[in-house]
Amino acid sequence: METSLTIAEVAERTGLTAYTLRYYERIGLIAAVPRAPGGQRRYASADMDLLDFLLRLRETGMSIQGMQAFVRLRSQGDASVGERREMLEQHLAEVQARVAALQQSMQALSLKIDHYREVEKTKKRPPLSGKAREGKTSNDEHTEPGPQRKPALHAWPGQAPGDRR
Repeated sequence: METSLTIAEVAERTGLTAYTLRYYERIGLIAAVPRAPGGQRRYASADMDLLDFLLRLRETGMSIQGMQAFVRLRSQGDASVGERREMLEQHLAEVQARVAALQQSMQALSLKIDHYREVEKTKKRPPLSGKAREGKTSNDEHTEPGPQRKPALHAWPGQAPGDRR
């Protein structure tokens, strides 16, 4: 016999609220959850597996509408495997692009932090013959060779990609 979980137990395990779990059921992300004789929802392991995957999709930025489309395809069984794979490949490509952009931003932040550490070190040393050290300064105009900034992945409505108003 399969163990089933209450909505409170599922909420605790997933980090979702009971309200969110009921919402996911209402909008069709998860199928109607069977009820115990007292009317209490009882989640099966298959429900938990789907919720775990939906949380991964949500964590990687997939929209509710995207998750709904995935679940609709999933309900078609093996006939939609190719479409689901293509959908997930597209989503993965988007996630990889965001990760690459974040890595570039992290590199820029690291360079700026290194610059400020260097400036702090020079401030602790006595000045050489009363002159300021040549080279790096503490202003924010400091530039180091770094990654080229790419246009935004997504533009605001009415904004062309790469337009930085």
